Amino acid sequence: MSQPIHQTVQFTVSPHEVYEALMDEKIHARFTASAVQINRQVDAAFSAYDGYISGKNIELIPDQKIVQEWHAVDWEPEQTSLVTFEFSAVPEGTRLDFTHSGLPTGTEQEFAQGWIENYWEPMQKMFAGG
Repeated sequence: MSQPIHQTVQFTVSPHEVYEALMDEKIHARFTASAVQINRQVDAAFSAYDGYISGKNIELIPDQKIVQEWHAVDWEPEQTSLVTFEFSAVPEGTRLDFTHSGLPTGTEQEFAQGWIENYWEPMQKMFAGG
């Protein structure tokens, strides 16, 4: 099994705004520039990046925590991973502690860089008004 990815990101907006960016279809689609379908219920399915990622919500605590099961279209059918976003208010805005575990062995670097390029950087730009 692969090593989990752990990343910490700071945003200059509230935990509510970061949570909404990840859970609101329109906001998520805006910063990813792709089709997104998100249901805000536990055990509900979602898809992101034009269907490249699919999964279901495992735990949702508004403005505090999101846990999701993820599957990429190019993985083995039974392969799933677990993504955890934890939000903390800090004086500068929000600290996001992120973990992605259960990735296919050998894909850790690709996904670690992918989170930075496809999520954190576009979110930073969007929050800055770009």
